[in-house]
Amino acid sequence: MVQKIPYFLLIFILAISFCLMLLVSTQESAIMDELAHIPAGYGYLHYFDYCLNPEHPPLVKILAAVPLVFMNLKFPIASDDWLSKINGQWGVGNQFIYHSGNDADKIIFWARVEPILLTLLLIVLIYIWAKELLGSWWALLPAFLFGFSPTVLAHGHYVTTDIGAALGVFLATYFFIKFLLKSTKRNLIFAGLTFGVAQLMKFSAVLLIPFFIFLTLVWCWRRKIWRRYLFSLIIIFLIGYFLVYLIYFIFTLNYPVSKQVADTKFILNSFGQHWLTNLDIVMAGNRFLRPLAHYFLGVLMVSQRSTGGNTNYFLGQISNNGWWYYFPVVFFLKEPIPSLILILMALIFGITGFSKIRNWKIKNIKDYLGTHFAEFAMLIFVVFYWAYSMHSKLNIGVRHILPTLPFIYILATAGLKNLVNKKKIILILVLILLGWYFLEMVWAYPFYLSYFNQFGGGVFGGYKYVTDSNYDWGQDLKRLKDFVEEKNISKISVDYFGGGDTGYYLKNKAVNWSSDKGNPKDKGIDWLAISVNTIQSFNNYPWLRAQRDIFQPDFKAGTSIFIYKL
Repeated sequence: MVQKIPYFLLIFILAISFCLMLLVSTQESAIMDELAHIPAGYGYLHYFDYCLNPEHPPLVKILAAVPLVFMNLKFPIASDDWLSKINGQWGVGNQFIYHSGNDADKIIFWARVEPILLTLLLIVLIYIWAKELLGSWWALLPAFLFGFSPTVLAHGHYVTTDIGAALGVFLATYFFIKFLLKSTKRNLIFAGLTFGVAQLMKFSAVLLIPFFIFLTLVWCWRRKIWRRYLFSLIIIFLIGYFLVYLIYFIFTLNYPVSKQVADTKFILNSFGQHWLTNLDIVMAGNRFLRPLAHYFLGVLMVSQRSTGGNTNYFLGQISNNGWWYYFPVVFFLKEPIPSLILILMALIFGITGFSKIRNWKIKNIKDYLGTHFAEFAMLIFVVFYWAYSMHSKLNIGVRHILPTLPFIYILATAGLKNLVNKKKIILILVLILLGWYFLEMVWAYPFYLSYFNQFGGGVFGGYKYVTDSNYDWGQDLKRLKDFVEEKNISKISVDYFGGGDTGYYLKNKAVNWSSDKGNPKDKGIDWLAISVNTIQSFNNYPWLRAQRDIFQPDFKAGTSIFIYKL
């Protein structure tokens, strides 16, 4: 019976995490990316047409759309955004969710069920791998940290590719390591299929290619067997991309070839006459190669966006050039302090242990890799992925380093286990920190997206440091609706950032506003609501700043919409 206790505790973690994500999901409006991802997934699954949202792979969106195809929804197939516009995802999304006679909240709720299930699956997988490495009891620690992470609880219920990326990378790495350790045909096939699944989750998973190549070279160096493993690596990549081809083939069946070529030419126009863009355009016109062409189009789009950056607010600055220290700082401000302490304890213990090793002979290194190759692979991935992210100019949220969280938590747990084995009293400190961590999750409810630790100003103060998907992604529009009804407001001007629709929720009480329209009071409107991301990222509303402290609103809807009584 004692042996089953860890499994009961894992079920407890899963149940609490599921309930929290589901409850928060019902309270929040659509965030910005869901306005594009939800209709795109529906278009893929219902019409087998991949004209929307090519900059993200299809798998998360398709899974999210599964409940929707059974709901007899109306889709704007006659609109110009669907028929003729280049990637008219925002227009189609707005029409499909809010202006086609559908129940918007019902669509959003059921679409979010899939990412919640993917999050729970990832928690289980974290436990399984950690159990193999650390034992059933210690495996609960990384599952606990991930399952109750405010960042995971926030992004785990959104229809975006972020939690899918974390799942895909973790799953592919797990089976790839299993293949290296035991090179059976079964493990080879699973390694290939899960590599393909990762590519279908998020385009950043292409980083698994150099990562797997590096791991293979290290393993070959250790085993002194080169040809077999290098050949197997090629087979893994081929299996993975065959799966990618198959999925893209299915969901481009009704995407007209002529439109795909025209869309590809238009989208890649900003790349200039580069041989990759020309090759992709040629492939798009070939009925056999066009599924791969559409996949590579997405990779090129993400590459361009990563290089070009995105206008963003960070530590008092507004720029699209990015900051190399963005992710370390945001992680430090958003990760709960007890988690930071646990990670730091494990890191210090690990560095101290390595510093005492004096005999770094080749044989000893090879022996270490033979017994700790999984931990070595996790560490390399964290370093590699963080280095890539810090080099990127696309600084729009801590969510982009989500794929490293499971590995960070497992590595930290491994270090803590060794530390506790040396000093048993440390276990008491670990348990105290875990209790604090749990309370952080409880205190943050239901504002997980806006969670910042005490260093970052807490749930209601994090916007002072960074915004966008770290704090304000449009999640509070339904809370603004509740506020307007509670205060019996007849007219309110709204400058909203997000995937919701002010007209749908506020009806004729809302007047869409912007800084250049001046003071709504001049139009007889006594109320003004502004998304904090709009305030921070564009440094606008000078007339309001001249009258008062813009960061001291009279009221707030949730955490992210500031409300002023004029």
